[in-house]
Amino acid sequence: MAETTVVHLLRHGEVHNPGGILYGRLPGYHLSETGELMAKTVAKAVSGRDIVAVYSSPLERARETAAPVAAAHELEVRIDERLLEAGNLLEGRAVGQGLQILRSPRNYRYFWNPMRPSWGEPYPVIVARMRAAIDDAREAARGHEVVMVSHQLPIWAVRMAAEGRRRLWHDPRRRQCGLASLTTFTFEGDRLVSVGYSEPAGSLERGPSVPGA
Repeated sequence: MAETTVVHLLRHGEVHNPGGILYGRLPGYHLSETGELMAKTVAKAVSGRDIVAVYSSPLERARETAAPVAAAHELEVRIDERLLEAGNLLEGRAVGQGLQILRSPRNYRYFWNPMRPSWGEPYPVIVARMRAAIDDAREAARGHEVVMVSHQLPIWAVRMAAEGRRRLWHDPRRRQCGLASLTTFTFEGDRLVSVGYSEPAGSLERGPSVPGA
């Protein structure tokens, strides 16, 4: 009988971002107090799981989310560049309310092809690197569980691909990937048998987050 291996994709917690900046891959963005509580809440929720490894994007908010999970299992956080936030040419700009950034004339030149998307890293490239990271972690943790801390778009894109959705372009407001949420892939041997979703810290989320976070 094939071994069951579980890969949990954990989105980072809330970030301290009073200026409403689309921070993308910019350094210096850390978890807020609520984000820290989210990370601790998730760590408690998975403390009884058979987790043998914790991986993280190199960005501060991801590493800070991973730390309590790793500590709960007496593990070190392993950094994997492939879990990085999606590249975005608009990072550093103020988002405003909703998708106000899309209505600014100075940004129109970036929106010529939303299916690629033209403003950032192509969806297939995101999926390829996330799949490679997941496959390597699954191989290393066969028969056990692993947590991988990443960001909303990379997690959502690889989930869409795993579920066989033909198109990867989408409305960011429709992503099912809340702050500190878990998107869980269960494998029997090398075969993906289910995709699950949960929000252990959902009660702490205070409202819509900055897109591309």
